[in-house]
Amino acid sequence: MSKLPVISGREIIKALTKIGFTVVGRKGSHVRLKRRRGEEVLIVVVPIHSELARGTLRSILKQANLTVDDLLRLL
Repeated sequence: MSKLPVISGREIIKALTKIGFTVVGRKGSHVRLKRRRGEEVLIVVVPIHSELARGTLRSILKQANLTVDDLLRLL
């Protein structure tokens, strides 16, 4: 398993939009992204921070069904 990168909220949003997520809402400093694949609907909430905490980034990856290696390929 690769090491988690230190990235911003905007960078993770850009990476998620590459794989089909679209921005569906924003409230304050949090952005909601959504992706549909057949019956499956994934919703991810991303805070717009200059650096995401490791736990927050792991949670985002889990919500999006991605691994660290998947994220590194998207960046």
